[in-house]
Amino acid sequence: MLNPRAVKTIEDAKNIINERNLTHVKVGVFDVDGILRGKYMSKEKFLSSLDNGFAFCDVVLGWDSKDKLYDNVAYTGWHTAYPDAPVRVVPESCREIPFEDNMLIFIGEFKGEAAKICPRNVLKRVIKRAQELGFDPFAALEYEFFMFKETPQSAREKNFTNLTTWTQGWFGYSILRNSVHSDFMAQILAMSEVMDFPIEGLHSETGPGVLEAAIAVDSAENAADKAALFKTFMKVLAQRNDLMATFMAKWSKDYPGQSGHIHVSLRHRDGSGSAFYDPNQEHNMSKTQRHFVAGQQRLMPEFLCMIAPTINSYTRLIPGAWAPTSAIWGVENRTTALRVILGNDKSQRVEYRLGSADGNPYITLAAALASGLYGIANEWEPESPVKGNAYDHQHAEHLALPTTLWDAAQRLKNSQAARELFGNEFVDHFAATREWEEREYRKHISDWEMERYFEII
Repeated sequence: MLNPRAVKTIEDAKNIINERNLTHVKVGVFDVDGILRGKYMSKEKFLSSLDNGFAFCDVVLGWDSKDKLYDNVAYTGWHTAYPDAPVRVVPESCREIPFEDNMLIFIGEFKGEAAKICPRNVLKRVIKRAQELGFDPFAALEYEFFMFKETPQSAREKNFTNLTTWTQGWFGYSILRNSVHSDFMAQILAMSEVMDFPIEGLHSETGPGVLEAAIAVDSAENAADKAALFKTFMKVLAQRNDLMATFMAKWSKDYPGQSGHIHVSLRHRDGSGSAFYDPNQEHNMSKTQRHFVAGQQRLMPEFLCMIAPTINSYTRLIPGAWAPTSAIWGVENRTTALRVILGNDKSQRVEYRLGSADGNPYITLAAALASGLYGIANEWEPESPVKGNAYDHQHAEHLALPTTLWDAAQRLKNSQAARELFGNEFVDHFAATREWEEREYRKHISDWEMERYFEII
């Protein structure tokens, strides 16, 4: 019987569905926020879709994470009457869902005009740019996420306050914790193998109930698929165990934020090895890697809302919280936004530490990769690396990052580099969705405001 991860072509996809005698298949597309939207599709409909594609209501590109319709985007809306958009099934994305009795899932990607703003296609265009420059990009994403002894119902009944964390106390890298909870950890590891987002490392992090998972390196497109599926099905697996996982950037002021770090490297397409590694240069950094870091550094303030896409993202970007506050880099320095990791031909890379767990993997990786490629194309040089605690240094004004989602969206809208790299349609659409997110937040009256102002002001 054909292994789901051996499916590479349309014919392979048809064969595996017939071999398994499936009546239905699950199909999904990732929206702007990285949420997997999909449905069960009958065997007959799916087999036809493999050849001809299928239609998906384009509202999934026109609403936010709470299904509220954007009122400020041009691509879709009431003015277009929310028509269907064409979708291509990606045969090689086939995976088995281990807890759905033989069920298969396929990722889809938008075609036509919708492809201009489809997150998966945005990344694919960046990968094509890398290939045109003579490089194959590779990436590995890692996520921190908090676990709770809650259900969607109990969390809402508590108004998302006084939540019970999965474990108590601060106990990073705990053998005690992962041994006591080995049954659930084994479920995570088994799912990651079956669904082909293999976890290279899984451990407790500092904070009650927080885990960190490092997904193994792969080509950039595959790495984004794996990260997006991991985030989705980690939440599924948690809820199937009467738990909840959150990938919010920061769920409590009392505990650390949650990162979504991105490891990126380039290899020469001609087979001559790493484009980043040069043992004859300082820190083993090739000229290409220097230019790449320079591009990431210089464009980070302009691309920030692609990396930090929610209101909540900016609560994490504060001094002393293991999150960067300026577009700076260092060698093996975890207080900087960019960490050059020393290695050999296979391991020399850059860790884009700015990212938080709430980012859309396709969009965050596109930003991290495209900015570096832009630096290579323009032969930019990075500023001097920061040594020691970056929070103790004064940094140049042009390296400062926007401090709100609204300001970050304005920087993206006005970025000529972003328009060149991602296209006007994506930049305008994505920036508008971030402006919408900020506007929705302004309607909210927080507990902090009530406690501070209700009686006294």
